[in-house]
Amino acid sequence: MSDTSSPPDTQFSQRELDRLADFCHEAGMLRHTPRSGFAFLGSGRENVAEHSWRASVIGYVLARMTGADPLRVAALCLFHDLHEVRTGDFNYVNHRYNQCRARDALLDALRGTGIDDDLLALTDEFDATQSAEAVLAHDADQLDFVCNLVVERARGNTFAEEWLESALRRLKSAAAQDLAQAVLRVDPNRWWYNDVDKDWWVNRR
Repeated sequence: MSDTSSPPDTQFSQRELDRLADFCHEAGMLRHTPRSGFAFLGSGRENVAEHSWRASVIGYVLARMTGADPLRVAALCLFHDLHEVRTGDFNYVNHRYNQCRARDALLDALRGTGIDDDLLALTDEFDATQSAEAVLAHDADQLDFVCNLVVERARGNTFAEEWLESALRRLKSAAAQDLAQAVLRVDPNRWWYNDVDKDWWVNRR
């Protein structure tokens, strides 16, 4: 039976609510913030919101595989690139020459919202990579990229194979390595194309 009780009344001031409205609009800008590495790969595209969403799903899956806290891993993944609204997405070439002031961007984004302590704590945990959940969140971040690279490889981008080698080496947990091998093995179109009789694609019956 579902819980039909009402949530408690808000304890946020009007000023905090206004800042939370700002924050909601800012988070939406991730849908318009491109992941810059695809330009170097030569094919594919993705925005940061799309990346964060699937990384969160993968993080949840990894946590269920290992007994870690799935909601915490999903939250770590969901917010791990929030600063990129303000900084943009730094790819591996950018990082050779530039410093990303991610913490400053987050402090500005969260100031006055009343949720800054929560999200800064998540960011600190993700960056420290000491907890089991943070390790899985980092692996989920990379596994989302692995999924993208497998798709681009299937589309004929031979350069994706070299990128896959590096991405796979970044995975730390046994669960992520096991899931990555399945991702490499399974055709990325299988979930929709091979799930029905081939006649369906001719006559839809």
